[in-house]
Amino acid sequence: MAKLFDCITPELQDFIHNQQLFFVATAPMSLTGHINLSPKGLDTFQILSPTQVAYLDLTGSGNETSAHLQENGRITFMFCAFQGTPKILRLYGSGRTVLPTHSDWPNLSKYFADIPGVRQIITADIERVQTSCGFGVPYYQHQGPRDTLIQWAEKKGQDGLQAYWREKGQISIDGLPTPFGHALDSQTSEES
Repeated sequence: MAKLFDCITPELQDFIHNQQLFFVATAPMSLTGHINLSPKGLDTFQILSPTQVAYLDLTGSGNETSAHLQENGRITFMFCAFQGTPKILRLYGSGRTVLPTHSDWPNLSKYFADIPGVRQIITADIERVQTSCGFGVPYYQHQGPRDTLIQWAEKKGQDGLQAYWREKGQISIDGLPTPFGHALDSQTSEES
């Protein structure tokens, strides 16, 4: 049933590319802190090498992933086959947040389409690759991506997004700071 791999094999890369949805999980070190699990779509996931991945992180209601990565780096990605042969793929690794002001941004951002509402790129070095059966995962038919988030970001505009990020992106629900929050603080200081 479960199989372990040293890296993301070409077969697993094909599997990832064929999925329309993936999940990201992170958690704080505190036993009382909240585990974060987020669904992602819109063709935002890229395989950089057999042991490194990245995804374009769009504006959301919080910034838990970034806060958790800054605290401890732990991250897990999960892909499920909702059509065809059943399979679940998990990628376990160590992640970090790359902000638009970081020197790695130009090299990483070239892998992604320019999508309104982008706030950061999350990268991860993959340490464990594991598949499992997925026999209990139901069939679902993909009808297409939602454009609601893109329309929302376009309507907000860059100034509106900056204000939203200041309100919602600087700390986690458990009070952990995010690198994004530090960047906004620095930018505000430079503008003053």
